[in-house]
Amino acid sequence: MLRPKRMSKLSVTGSKAVMDDVIETVHDLHLVHFTDYDGRWEGFDNGDPMEGGDEASEMLVTVRSLKSILGVEPEDAGPSRIVTDETLETELEEVRVEANELDDERTDLESELREVEEELDAMDPFATLGIDLDLLWGYDSLSVAVGEGDADSVERALADLDAATETFAEGGVVAAFAHTDEDALQSALVEADFTAVEVPREEGDPQDVLAELEHRKQQLESKLDTVEDRLEDLRYDVAGFLLAAEEKLAIRARKAEAPLSFATTDNAFVAEGWIPTERVEEFRIALDDAVGDHVDVEELEVAEYDRHGHAATTEGVDHTPEKTGAGTGGVEEERAAAETIGDDDEEAEPQEARADGGTVTMRDDDDPPVIQDNGVSQPFELLTQAVGRPNYSEFDPTVILFLTFPLMFGFIIGDVGYGLIYTGIGYYMVRNFDSEAFKNFGVITAICGVSTAIFGFLYGEIFGLHLVASQFWDGVVGLNHAPIEKGLSPATSYWANTWFLVTALFGLLHLNTAYVLEFVENVSLHGVKEAVLETGSWILALNGLWIFIFSRLFNGAKPDLLFETFDEGHAAAFELGFAGFPAEIGWVGLGMVGLGMALLAVGPVHELIEIHVVLAHTLSYLRIAAVLLAKAGMAFAVNLLFWGAYASPTEHGAAWHFGLTGMPADPAETTGTVMFHGYEVSQILFPGMVHMGPAMTVFGVFVLIAGNLVVLLLGVTSSGIQSIRLEFFEFFEKFYEGNGTPYEPFGTERTYTADDS
Repeated sequence: MLRPKRMSKLSVTGSKAVMDDVIETVHDLHLVHFTDYDGRWEGFDNGDPMEGGDEASEMLVTVRSLKSILGVEPEDAGPSRIVTDETLETELEEVRVEANELDDERTDLESELREVEEELDAMDPFATLGIDLDLLWGYDSLSVAVGEGDADSVERALADLDAATETFAEGGVVAAFAHTDEDALQSALVEADFTAVEVPREEGDPQDVLAELEHRKQQLESKLDTVEDRLEDLRYDVAGFLLAAEEKLAIRARKAEAPLSFATTDNAFVAEGWIPTERVEEFRIALDDAVGDHVDVEELEVAEYDRHGHAATTEGVDHTPEKTGAGTGGVEEERAAAETIGDDDEEAEPQEARADGGTVTMRDDDDPPVIQDNGVSQPFELLTQAVGRPNYSEFDPTVILFLTFPLMFGFIIGDVGYGLIYTGIGYYMVRNFDSEAFKNFGVITAICGVSTAIFGFLYGEIFGLHLVASQFWDGVVGLNHAPIEKGLSPATSYWANTWFLVTALFGLLHLNTAYVLEFVENVSLHGVKEAVLETGSWILALNGLWIFIFSRLFNGAKPDLLFETFDEGHAAAFELGFAGFPAEIGWVGLGMVGLGMALLAVGPVHELIEIHVVLAHTLSYLRIAAVLLAKAGMAFAVNLLFWGAYASPTEHGAAWHFGLTGMPADPAETTGTVMFHGYEVSQILFPGMVHMGPAMTVFGVFVLIAGNLVVLLLGVTSSGIQSIRLEFFEFFEKFYEGNGTPYEPFGTERTYTADDS
């Protein structure tokens, strides 16, 4: 799981007479990730596209244009179908003609409708003004201006004109008349609050013109609806055909372009590509069934997990001359072998190009493509690929994400109620989304929800209430409290200290895992010496520092929680009897730090400046405990407001209880001890809205629902973001580059067409 599937590089050499059959077979197998020929062999050129490719590409453009015009979506497909060449040509032309005619008609109607709407907008001020249109234009000595503005402002501006003027106003629309030329009128109106509109050269009542335009608009909308309905009917009729035609033509175009990746002569071809090693024999058998001895399939190498994914020697692959007919003649011999196949398929055995006894391939710099192999943890590849697909030579951290991300997420929120909601959301996404990414995200959400519910069960909480603790751990199991607690109340505050220490230790384990993976990678890439200098130095410094921290060396300068949490007594959440390493072990730890720094000084000395990260990156994991307490505090505050809470004294501090079944009397308002449900009540923290009367109860319900929704949403963002941040920035950065080549095998998974179409 930590490695991608092992890949083999194959060479297929054969006669051009069977190249089309080989391409058909390889396409249907959907196995080979082709390597592009780079022109390195003398006498070999890149192949030419197969016949019919250009026509298929042109028709594909037409099909996709029709899909766009009709709005065809994948869900419109219906059952798969067979599309023959004859049907493709005739039906496609019929659909093209009808769809284009309807689309042109729709375009014309939409254009005309826009013009009418513009005329309606332009006529609206004149309808408001209420003056016949023929009275607003056509004068020889009278100028008219109509617009929107303030009538008083217009009258003041016209008063400066040395001419007779008149204004009419209605509903913010003003018509100004003046016995002067048009330029003089416009100049005068510049000073007014007035925005002119163009006077249409129409006659009669503007309301009548407006009514005619409205009627015209309705007619156009009706015609447009009819055309849209016809297009919709056409879409339903031909959607399946268009989707199938697109798939068929895309397959044909892809097959036609395949020879562009091959090395070819006049009579022969050589194709190379990557294939999962476990399926090499399946590939051989399929090609043998298709073309028999007319091609030779050679497994050039089984890629090792080294820097380039190539093996100097390959186990299980026989490259001896007796097996392959290869000599030491280099590329010239490869060309001769290929030409021999092209001249006489039946008599000659293909030969492999050699140089000094090794294999000569189309190119040496093509890294193997990556097929991640993660089994049940496959959905978490979505998170891994957010950084990038792993290189073939590096570890795939998906399975570690699968183990640690839900663990952190569930630990932070830790509530049965919230966990069940997250699980339900994830289940809904899996069942109702077609996208593979959304389905995978749904699976991740559901797994995180289950983890949240499990931790909530251990914490004894459901929606922030300790009902699981009281009803199960106390009522059924007989414990005084849940197995673990979040540590909000004074009596259990030692749990809060515990979680800060536990998350630091988790960070130490997480970082060690990353460094070990990097160490193994460096051994395979650069050798043991480089691995020790590059990574062993950091492993020594990291673990040496924390051995020193947990030792009694310089005891007075260290917090007590380091030695109390796993010891014995009330402050120990887990009584393991660990009170710290002896001071002598502390000196050993400091020695490890010094040795690690010395190795860095010998090797990558520039990294010495970052030696502090062995502490900083581990302390970064304390954010898990911090967010845990923050979310627990938010849930506590919401329940405090609604249910109320009271405190009862214990020998280790106050214990807090929600008023689920009522609230005790306030000790401050009574004399003597207040007892409630067997608890000696010392303080009322808040009386609770539910206990303050009907009106406050109703308001409190809204507070309770809204508050829990906020906790639910912030739980996703804060716990999810903080957890994935630790994965990406503290864990991944130690060993992961994530720039691998995706496995893209030649072929198509048919969705809309049957295999024989």
